[in-house]
Amino acid sequence: MALTINTNISSIIAQRSLNNSTNGLNDALERLTTGYKINHAKDNAAGYSIANQWVTKLGSLDVAADNAATGSDMLTTAEESYSLLTSHLQRVRDLTEQAANGTYGSQSLKAIQSEIAARLSEVNRLAANSEFNGIKLMAFDKTAGADNSSVGITDAGVNLQVGLYADKNSIINLSVDLFTDASLKGLFKSSELVSVTNPNTDAKDADGNPDPRTLGELLTNAGVKDNSISTDADIQAFAAACSGLIYDANTNSFSLQTDGTCTPKEMLYFLDEAINDISSRVTKIGAVQNRVQSAITALDVQSQNLTSSLSTLRDTDVAETSSTYIQQQILQQASATLLSTANQLPSMALNLI
Repeated sequence: MALTINTNISSIIAQRSLNNSTNGLNDALERLTTGYKINHAKDNAAGYSIANQWVTKLGSLDVAADNAATGSDMLTTAEESYSLLTSHLQRVRDLTEQAANGTYGSQSLKAIQSEIAARLSEVNRLAANSEFNGIKLMAFDKTAGADNSSVGITDAGVNLQVGLYADKNSIINLSVDLFTDASLKGLFKSSELVSVTNPNTDAKDADGNPDPRTLGELLTNAGVKDNSISTDADIQAFAAACSGLIYDANTNSFSLQTDGTCTPKEMLYFLDEAINDISSRVTKIGAVQNRVQSAITALDVQSQNLTSSLSTLRDTDVAETSSTYIQQQILQQASATLLSTANQLPSMALNLI
């Protein structure tokens, strides 16, 4: 190579090496400080795009897990509320069983009636006030044309978004049957409960069997209007029927039953129906809770695996990058030293002049 003054090829080579080692040192330093080996699209264009997609999915998986957990909390709230209703109805049944014994006078029966009425009123209050985030858990009226605008639930029930997409596999539907009216009016419907045979009548049906009576008939005999328990007077009449009394709404008074029009024995059947109705709902809630818990577990597994893949793609291998950092640091120092030497080469020409 010729010895020249205007062009110093050795210096240019040393400068290029110094720039390359400096760039490598800076890249290694950035990866060590951020913890990511892909900090810019230029680092790995395809990997950068994939990593962004995975980060988006991980965020959605976290939200889906929160959705499922919130749905589970709502179901737990409903289950515990139903448990309270069951405890009240079981106590009403115990009192009705007690009143059916026939060993109590009118004063004792009135005392029984008073507690039953209080329990029934509490059932109505709990059903009306049980809610979760503005959703009424025991107030949906399935009667055609009923106004459920304040309930917060449609005929389709409640959909829990527990997946990443808009398809049916990303949704768990909570049937509206879980949230139907659990007030006395909703639990004791003459059109839905099984008829029971009146044990105190000799009437026969067309086949010669004892004539059965529906809850609607019993409620009418007890003084309940429209065959549904919706007013305070209806509650008093219903409680009186469970206690072997007859309630007169006009005088707000009670009298002993003498004609067996509505006995505590018959009311036991319908109390059992109401308790079984609640038990059926709680059973369904338990089944759905298992599905929701399974969804939470699946989301956790999916999030864990996706996080592991993202780490492999994006995270810095500290051991490897540290070695690269030291290597580039040594190369930088060597290039700087040699550049200094290369810059002195043209001065050798002075020895020839």
